[in-house]
Amino acid sequence: MLDVHTHLFHPKIAQKVCLALKEHYNISPQGTGLKEDLYQHLKKGKFNKAVVLCAATNPNQVIPANNWAISLKNYKTLIPFGTIHPEYKDWQKELARLAKHQIKGLKIHPDFQGFDLASKKLFPIWEEIGSKFWILIHIGDQLPPEKNFSSPQKLVQVLKNFPRLKIIVAHLGGYLHWEYALHYIIGKDIFLDTSSTLPFIPKNILKKILNKHDKEKILFGSDYPLFLPEQEKYRILNNLNDNFWAQLEENSTNFLQIL
Repeated sequence: MLDVHTHLFHPKIAQKVCLALKEHYNISPQGTGLKEDLYQHLKKGKFNKAVVLCAATNPNQVIPANNWAISLKNYKTLIPFGTIHPEYKDWQKELARLAKHQIKGLKIHPDFQGFDLASKKLFPIWEEIGSKFWILIHIGDQLPPEKNFSSPQKLVQVLKNFPRLKIIVAHLGGYLHWEYALHYIIGKDIFLDTSSTLPFIPKNILKKILNKHDKEKILFGSDYPLFLPEQEKYRILNNLNDNFWAQLEENSTNFLQIL
């Protein structure tokens, strides 16, 4: 079973990053952000694979973040995704380096990275990526869509202009933007992950999203270290049903075959 949405941090910065996450989301991380801790929680939840995400918050972080991702290739349980930033001038060279090291995907977090998802600066990057990498995109936040760097409305324009992109949308379409997600992107040819959703989403909106979206294109994500894989698994089992969990297991198997 795959957890498609986790984060690991270098031991030198893990504590600092977890404090920053707490400050931004007003949520105390349940994990430490360290590899050994993630392994323990994956084992508790009977997960055997985890996608590990990183996002460069400025251009100078692109190389160090991707070096970290590449180093995680040494661990068979982990599937690291790289990162890119539109202000990083040698982005083409960096994408080639990631491909050379068999990095399968990229994480884009417009809100943390400080750029607008609709920015034209991203156009040549989207064009170059095409179908070469999976892209896991964070959508949504406490700000309304028109003031937020990411939103379902902005993502739908990316999908329209760059239909070859292979996209996984975090947080079932948009953290705190679920009504907009339901209107603009749910039902489109994209994957969704379940991370940071069930504690916050209204039940009626959750039901509508699950009924409207392709059931085979929903993946389990915990958002570790904010939440723990085994706890999010049990949250799904307790709030939805065994059939939905069985579908997630099937989707995990199928997704790993195309990753």
